[in-house]
Amino acid sequence: MPTIEEMHAHLAAIPNLTVSVDVPLARHTRFGVGGPADLYAETCAEDAFLAAIRAAEARGIPTMVIGGGTNLIVSDRGYRGLVLRFLGDDLRAEGNRVTAGAGSELQRLVDFTVDRGLQGLETLAGIPGWTGAAVYGNAGAYGHSISERIAVVRFFDGARVREFSNAECQFAYRESIFKRHKDWIIFSVELEMEAADREELRRIADDIVKTRNRKFPVTMQCAGSIFKNLLLRDLPPAVAAHVPAEAVREGKVPAAWFLEQVGAKGLQRGDIRVADYHANLIYNAGHGTAADLCSLIQDLKARVGARFGFDLEEEVQYVG
Repeated sequence: MPTIEEMHAHLAAIPNLTVSVDVPLARHTRFGVGGPADLYAETCAEDAFLAAIRAAEARGIPTMVIGGGTNLIVSDRGYRGLVLRFLGDDLRAEGNRVTAGAGSELQRLVDFTVDRGLQGLETLAGIPGWTGAAVYGNAGAYGHSISERIAVVRFFDGARVREFSNAECQFAYRESIFKRHKDWIIFSVELEMEAADREELRRIADDIVKTRNRKFPVTMQCAGSIFKNLLLRDLPPAVAAHVPAEAVREGKVPAAWFLEQVGAKGLQRGDIRVADYHANLIYNAGHGTAADLCSLIQDLKARVGARFGFDLEEEVQYVG
């Protein structure tokens, strides 16, 4: 295996690829936690991205691909290998069909469609992160998910670049085939939209952003909700029977309801804290660590498991 310096030299020779050594990953996560990556590289060019992956693979260097870092918890030890980011963020519209690069900010994509009077993504307004990650996790809000509008996803499967139809992506609630194949890298997505009144779409999007910013201020170091909400039909019958009707929204029970029952609000590990006003919101109040963050998450899962007999599932992804 080559040294970090030798690998840096190999990567630096790839056109259109920016490479750095010993980069703190806390800079690239919304939680603001995470130790250094031995190597960090980014590009908006697919060929450079693929060349970097193949160079690392040929030399036995572990590789991790990240996006906007909104939903990432990176170990305090960092990552021993190469961390790659694809920055391709082109947005194009042809009639009702919109193509978006995986590196485009989701809010920018929402604004792009709303400004053109294209309906279908306005309820995703205010969700942080990048488009590729939104496809990966089938992001959604207010009863709608991005998968409802996806026509084609273009991705690299480790051997070649392919395209999947919506059905082939196997979307489900906060799920997709890409979550089960973490080595597959999304490059772009084509979305099928509908024409609608631009002013009404803008009103809806702006109202949602205001609501989100009250719950999740843009300056807060957090990932939004930590745990997935639960489908009422999937809960153990004895648990479902105790959920009040007013807690059920569109067939889902907020994870926050279960967390509230076990006293989650205000719990703290070091500078990592559960919000006093939202039991499913954990944030870094200063100089929190990934170790404290993971400890608090496990405590919350254990409390809910002991009380209700099932495990909450994280929306966040772990690195290291």
